[in-house]
Amino acid sequence: MSTTHPVDARPQRETGRTPRSVIISAVAVPLLVVGQFAMLAIVPVALVLVGTLRDARLRALRWWAGALAAAYAVPLALWAIGPERAPSLSKDMHPAFAALIVVAAVAVVIAAVVVRRRPVRDGG
Repeated sequence: MSTTHPVDARPQRETGRTPRSVIISAVAVPLLVVGQFAMLAIVPVALVLVGTLRDARLRALRWWAGALAAAYAVPLALWAIGPERAPSLSKDMHPAFAALIVVAAVAVVIAAVVVRRRPVRDGG
């Protein structure tokens, strides 16, 4: 006698919800940069980028996440290859780069809220 058990009995529903990890990471980036922990901000930047690239529902956020990653990568690269490196990325980062990263992270959060509130269209 064979019995089959469904792996997940809950119905799968298509929602336009943005994963919490992407939103929380996008909020953490400006807090870390403004709080002078810019080197630690690489973790939430990577989470935002990977989270938007892996989830098909977040196609609208991919450009914003890419802009955030690029805005963060430029001062990181300048700090890493610079001849006179400061002891931390926060001390070496120009305030304009910090402002650009904050603006890009806020744009990701706003785009995530807009994507989240948009009604889900039926594909068929």
